[in-house]
Amino acid sequence: MNIDEGRKKLIVALDVESREQALDLVEQLKPWAGMFKIGMRLFYSQGPALVEGLCRRGVKVFLDLKLHDIPNTVSQAARILARLGVAMFNVHAAGGRAMMRAAVESCREESTALGIPRPLVIAVTVLTSIDQPAFNRELGLSGPILDRVVAWALLAKECGLDGVVASAQEAAAIRQSCGPDFLIVTPGIRPAGAAGGDQKRIVTPAGALAAGASHLVVGRPIIAAPDPVEAARAVLDEMGANV
Repeated sequence: MNIDEGRKKLIVALDVESREQALDLVEQLKPWAGMFKIGMRLFYSQGPALVEGLCRRGVKVFLDLKLHDIPNTVSQAARILARLGVAMFNVHAAGGRAMMRAAVESCREESTALGIPRPLVIAVTVLTSIDQPAFNRELGLSGPILDRVVAWALLAKECGLDGVVASAQEAAAIRQSCGPDFLIVTPGIRPAGAAGGDQKRIVTPAGALAAGASHLVVGRPIIAAPDPVEAARAVLDEMGANV
């Protein structure tokens, strides 16, 4: 894998609160990452203006707000996210068929009307902070996590979504069930020797790609490192990119 291929697969999570921190990380890391994830912490702190500003500068943004509501509400939210110019956003697969279809259809309509590329829409399956005991006992869901993740991935594909967010531990089964073009975005990525933190179902960069992941989301191991650029280069090296 060359550096350009590796870069396209790496999504850096901007898990910070301030605009200044976010912009500084983007400036440092844009040669090494293909996309930047803005989650609830940064979005709720800085709002849509930061997202729109980055998009206008040509930065690819994955807006990780995990939309989960009635279909009409998610439909209208998806239109707004399309207007912001994000490259990708997500919804919860647990919201069901009607909600997921509403997100994709309204997003497509809005993008067509504006003459802009449609954002990729992906579905969150089971959070990587959830392990098997919590899945069964706390969430009250029966059976293995793997079975539910694959079922939701197949439902997302049926609804016209571009892919899913899932642990790399389920990536091989999703890839087998959903085919080669389905996106599998994997958080819970920890370089060899890194602490897991609050993530339970974690995998190394190389392991995630070997399992079939299309994109890796890496936050704290890069942005909390003494040298974020060197940390990003190390992740790319573990991915097999020729850094």
